[in-house]
Amino acid sequence: MPIKTNRLQNLLQSFEGKNIVVVGDIMLDHFIKGSVSRISPEAPVPVVDVKNEFFVAGGAGNVAVNLAALDAKPVMISVAGADLGGELLKKFLRERHVNINGITEDLDRPTTQKIRVMAEQQQIVRFDRESKQIISSSVSAACMKSFTEAVDSADGVILSDYGKGMLSDQNIEQIISLCRKKNIPVCVDPKIDNFKKYKNITCMTPNTKEAWEGAGETPKPGEEAIERLGNKILKMLNADSILITRSAEGMSLFEKGTKAPYTVRATAREVYDVTGAGDTVISVLTLALASGANLKEAATLANYAAGIVVGKSGTATATRAEIEGVLLHE
Repeated sequence: MPIKTNRLQNLLQSFEGKNIVVVGDIMLDHFIKGSVSRISPEAPVPVVDVKNEFFVAGGAGNVAVNLAALDAKPVMISVAGADLGGELLKKFLRERHVNINGITEDLDRPTTQKIRVMAEQQQIVRFDRESKQIISSSVSAACMKSFTEAVDSADGVILSDYGKGMLSDQNIEQIISLCRKKNIPVCVDPKIDNFKKYKNITCMTPNTKEAWEGAGETPKPGEEAIERLGNKILKMLNADSILITRSAEGMSLFEKGTKAPYTVRATAREVYDVTGAGDTVISVLTLALASGANLKEAATLANYAAGIVVGKSGTATATRAEIEGVLLHE
């Protein structure tokens, strides 16, 4: 039975004011854009004539920005360095109505930064400034203290893992256990290193590549292979559900207790840039679950939102009004 549009509209209206706690690796994306018309006389490299320069929040920070764009109240639990990058990142998040009180300053590591130099739409070079070491026990304790305070009023929790050391074995287990005790949906956007540690969660949202790697298998073609893969991960993690995002093939939702996946067809009319689409998916999915949606309804709304952001340039977000606009034209 198809999901009724007015049901999805009502869920969208319920997004407003929902408290969602985001735990994960934040980063500062720094873009330097310009044009190239000559090669440097000093070395065989292009000279970029800079026309524009700006900063955006990346990683888990972009998840929080997505939630704020949907009129939720995101609380960010993370780590930043005691540096200019950290100050710029916190300023960016604060200006977009993200609660940053749970960002702990770590004197021993830099704020993760990705600096991209672009000529027109072509990336010339990227500089990364980061540490991938697991955060220290004292910093982890400070983060967990912030989390336990924030989760008391939370409607949902997102673990946004970008493999930069924020999510350790101990705090992954503690966070999921607390969410389960409080009956709060906890959704995970994974990285491969921690993939098998996210047990007993509400939902995980790997893309196809992450799903194959996380399951320790070689990619295979066909729907039957995807079906076996999804069910294997579901059992491996003892999760309530797994939502595999499959680009042009849409999404496949696997739920505990059901054998066949629920397929959500892709809605994007034009794919311009897939950057940040996964952040949008987990934001909308978690908000929908926090608003009383079932998993099929939540996946459907997340799919509509993803279709919007891939039609935009760069790290983008979708609003409730944009999602409703797509719903009304289906």
